[in-house]
Amino acid sequence: MNTHDSPTPPLRTSDGRMPRALVVDDEADLTDVVAAALRSEGWQVRTAAGAAEALTAAASFEPDAVVLDWMLPDGDGPGVLRALRRDRPSICVLFLTARDAVEDRVAGITAGADDYVTKPFSIEELLARLRGLMRRAGLTARSAPDSTHLVFGDLVMDEDAREVTRGGSPVELSRTEFELLRYLMRNPRRVLSKAQILDRVWAYDFGGRAHVVELYISYLRKKIDAGRPPLIHTVRGVGYVLRPALR
Repeated sequence: MNTHDSPTPPLRTSDGRMPRALVVDDEADLTDVVAAALRSEGWQVRTAAGAAEALTAAASFEPDAVVLDWMLPDGDGPGVLRALRRDRPSICVLFLTARDAVEDRVAGITAGADDYVTKPFSIEELLARLRGLMRRAGLTARSAPDSTHLVFGDLVMDEDAREVTRGGSPVELSRTEFELLRYLMRNPRRVLSKAQILDRVWAYDFGGRAHVVELYISYLRKKIDAGRPPLIHTVRGVGYVLRPALR
């Protein structure tokens, strides 16, 4: 079981190299945020703003996974997906789209996508979905059975089961609370600014409303730290940090 008193180990493919991801979207701000998040997890990344550029990049870069927008200036995501799969049948493809109706989700999967995320989205959720796709495709290095657990003191998170306990007692969290705690647990002892937390936990275009971070930190404290030595600490004027409880 990993203790995670140090940063999460970089992702590696089954043959030991850094995985490659191609991010395709015509919104430059979005591709920059997603690319930066992927690089921080150990991915090699290329970006493309359109269908033709994506296919050219894929031919030379040979990505293991593609984050692909549904609507592109010179084509559409399904068309790009079909072209990619002709050359690389096993490539993992995750669609990004503003369409969230059930029929649109079905259309995305029917077109051949492995997964589907609607905008706006949580960066942490997108990263988790990509890791899951890579594992299911057998493209990542085999890890220990307990590697999906994050542990800090008596606080334990099972990422796959989406379960959290402290001192052996279950802690019920909302999706956003879970993603916020996961980000803190993946960066123990590291002070995280409100801007960093917004970028990684909330939608990329959330608008910089830092007060929402304060609100959700307070929610987490009530569930994680209430009646116990606190693990979530405020560094005034800087941000928040997960540190061992002082006894």
